[in-house]
Amino acid sequence: MNSHATRERLRRSRGFVFDVDGTLALADRHLNGYQPLPGALQTLALLNQRGTPFVTFTNGSTKTPLQLAHALAKAGFDVDTDRTLTPLSVAVTGFRRKGHRRVLVLGVEGVWRPLVEAGFDIVRSPARTDDADAVLIGWHPQFGLADLDAACRAVWGGAALYTVSSAATLASREGRTLGISGALSAAVRSVTGKRSIVVGKPSMSALKVACEHLGAVPADIAVVGDDPTLENAMALRGGALSVGVHTGLSGAEDFAALPEGRRPHLSLPGVHALLELLR
Repeated sequence: MNSHATRERLRRSRGFVFDVDGTLALADRHLNGYQPLPGALQTLALLNQRGTPFVTFTNGSTKTPLQLAHALAKAGFDVDTDRTLTPLSVAVTGFRRKGHRRVLVLGVEGVWRPLVEAGFDIVRSPARTDDADAVLIGWHPQFGLADLDAACRAVWGGAALYTVSSAATLASREGRTLGISGALSAAVRSVTGKRSIVVGKPSMSALKVACEHLGAVPADIAVVGDDPTLENAMALRGGALSVGVHTGLSGAEDFAALPEGRRPHLSLPGVHALLELLR
């Protein structure tokens, strides 16, 4: 699908959404110590030079947007907090719209702190709050039975159930790493029967928040990522240009094996190949 018309659409894009893990950089299995992938620093530098807006959008919730910006800066990326999005960027907007006030959170600081700073009444599991408006599941590597119990009791009490991601795995320097939020939300569903609402990629809410930061509509932006089920699916569903890269979870054969209509518009070895197309 790497046609001339598609490449021209890429060059005319008015904004870019970049996945982080497996697209721009790779971290360790604890999602620390980012190392840029080939061409990543140069691609963002070129967009900065041209004044083309972009955001980095990770489904990870280990870090707040500020902490993510600092971690990327240590790896040489020139990004600020306004251009680092996490699922919590979406959750804050969505929870306000839904009128949620009291939220039970399963997760580390990157999950609960943005909600606290936004003014929500936060209870952190394994503490219980059976009258919560919502339960949000994020990166929570130290989870235990008490966390699962607290979440299920809140759901049984009528709380809406959300997760930052339902992905089973994510890319790291050590290969595939367990997607903890996806595993935990699956556990809660197995007990309560309630399906979680994804606030991160590939939700349309996530695409909407990204577009608001870019000041552009989906048809005028490009979404770059390594996961066919996340960035690629979000872009295609929303009408954005999908650019799949082979440096993370998926290779060229994985993208090629997708059914017609579900393949990315561009399937590239990595962001270094995207850089060549943009020059």
